[in-house]
Amino acid sequence: MDITILGIESSCDDTSAAVIRNGILLSNVIAGQEVHRKYGGVIPELASRAHQQNIVPVVDTALKEAGVSMDDIDGIAFTRGPGLLGSLVVGVSFAKGLSLAKNIPLLEINHLNGHVLSHFIDVPEKETPHPEFPFICLLVSGGNSQIILAKGPEDMEIIGETIDDAAGEAFDKCAKIMGLPYPGGPVIDKLAKEGDPSKSRFAKPSVDELNYSFSGLKTSFLYFLKKEMAANPSFIEENKNDLCASLQATVTEILMNKLIKASKQYGITQIAIGGGVSANSGLRNAVEKEGIKRGWKTYIPEFRFTTDNAAMIAMAGHYKYINKDFSRLDVSPEARNNF
Repeated sequence: MDITILGIESSCDDTSAAVIRNGILLSNVIAGQEVHRKYGGVIPELASRAHQQNIVPVVDTALKEAGVSMDDIDGIAFTRGPGLLGSLVVGVSFAKGLSLAKNIPLLEINHLNGHVLSHFIDVPEKETPHPEFPFICLLVSGGNSQIILAKGPEDMEIIGETIDDAAGEAFDKCAKIMGLPYPGGPVIDKLAKEGDPSKSRFAKPSVDELNYSFSGLKTSFLYFLKKEMAANPSFIEENKNDLCASLQATVTEILMNKLIKASKQYGITQIAIGGGVSANSGLRNAVEKEGIKRGWKTYIPEFRFTTDNAAMIAMAGHYKYINKDFSRLDVSPEARNNF
């Protein structure tokens, strides 16, 4: 029997809808929000308003691109959390209304769970390797930096996480200090390719177990720039590429050290990465390099599945539907993570 899932994602500033049939992607539509660029970060109230404007045309487009109607949909998967509460409310409310109107089961999805399961999305006419359970996934984005032990599609454990800033947040904040546009992560990645990572050194925090900390790195970066600019006001402009290369190398090293430790501690060599920062070329190269060195079997997502997208939500919904793990109509969004 075919299982066709409509996925809806609205956790932050991207409105997305996707259709997956039997794990194969039929459509994945994403509407971004340019309004936040001039503020250097996401403004929650503006994000929720944009979701309200985008969600109907985005879902309609996803259905049309997939060549299906709502009568073909078996389940509606939606992001319950974590994320911005106002943004989540839009997606959750829309999914509930659609479920009630069409009598289609609801499937609530943890956004982070979706990122991990993005590795199981198949695309037409292309063979995609999938990790075997159990595997370890390094999940890194603007709001989360976690090491997740994936024992099954609905059995995941956070074994390490940031105690303050996330890796993507550190990139964005440091980029803002240098006067780079938002979002800063992709800009830093681009400039880093033309820079020398050995030119500058920044603090690497010492945190217990498998946890992360990036707040100290941000502070170290700020004080380093203040010191250099006191002697040379043009220091940032003259050394922008090298600064980005050094910053990217430092973040990558911090992430990789704990990932290597996790692999050794749990005896697992199936290693995946996910989340927006998994698009970073420095991190992707480091994972591949360590994989060859340590005998890992590595899984790196396609760029389109690294950012927030509904395809991963629909994929997670596919597994929930198989297990008949349906949601009630009185379900409410959760801004904080709760695996």
